[in-house]
Amino acid sequence: MSDRFVLDAVDPELMPGARNAIRDCLRVKPEERVTIITDEVTQEIAAALQAEIEQVGAEHAVFVLERYAPRPLTGMPQVILDDLATSQVSIFCAQTQRGELGSRIEMTAVVNKHRMRHGHMVNITRQIMLEGMRADFLEVDALSQRLVELARMTERVTCRTANGTDYVAELSPNLKWLKTSGIITRDKWGNLPGGEIFTSPFNSNGTFVVDGVVGDYLCQKYGDIQATPLTIEVENNRIRELRCENKELLEEFRAYTSTDENSNRVGEFAVGTNTACTQIIGNILQDEKIPGIHIAFGHPYAEHTGQNWISKTHIDCVGRNFDIWFDDRKVMEAGKFLI
Repeated sequence: MSDRFVLDAVDPELMPGARNAIRDCLRVKPEERVTIITDEVTQEIAAALQAEIEQVGAEHAVFVLERYAPRPLTGMPQVILDDLATSQVSIFCAQTQRGELGSRIEMTAVVNKHRMRHGHMVNITRQIMLEGMRADFLEVDALSQRLVELARMTERVTCRTANGTDYVAELSPNLKWLKTSGIITRDKWGNLPGGEIFTSPFNSNGTFVVDGVVGDYLCQKYGDIQATPLTIEVENNRIRELRCENKELLEEFRAYTSTDENSNRVGEFAVGTNTACTQIIGNILQDEKIPGIHIAFGHPYAEHTGQNWISKTHIDCVGRNFDIWFDDRKVMEAGKFLI
């Protein structure tokens, strides 16, 4: 038996973002079925999503994770996986805890198998609902489409910042670029708020200064690291050296990227395209959508990019105020798009 929320107390401030999610991004139809996975901390946002689904008239089920398994999860509860398989649309709207990536991979395996339209609202907050989720996602999609068409013809992307990033990603026509602009299709589930294009680089080298945020559970712990940036030296797509004045962050990041043989390998190279996101807020879900570059070490989304290796970890690294060149064409200056 799934859960339900009492909707007479839904915060009206959350409804524009919920409406965007259900109607514009996921385009839920009355004849469809939706599965919402949430947790106790995020119930307020899940209730707003449920309210909008009920306005559409679609059948739905809601699962509050703590009612089905202790946290942190060691796996996604089978009752939830079974329910997912009966829906056309799903939403993960919950906070992460250390060690739970495997449970989310189990969930997205079902999503991929059944080609569901899935909105991934991991670590969603009220602030994000009032900012990034209020974007004009049709505009974000149009910008993302212009950029991804250009990226697919590009061999090298050069990224530089005033804080010391000087990094070059080499691209391969055998490794696909994907667009996750917030308009979610059966072909690829996406984060909400949306707004990025990404690939897995064939190779990359240089200095990448993380003066925004790092991902996974480290983001919740450290937030905006502008005051103590993490400098990553990359050689042949792997971490060669790490430097950071915050020694605790340095050692946690080093340990995370030493988990398996590919945890220190650049798996994702991405450009954020959500122009409603204007400043780092210390939450990776929104911060990786800020116009600029982020890279991730570990899992390269091989099932989508075509990369020929895997990892059981994935950690995003976001910088600030980039100059970006696609081959010789400058597409961004100081964090502002030029296309």
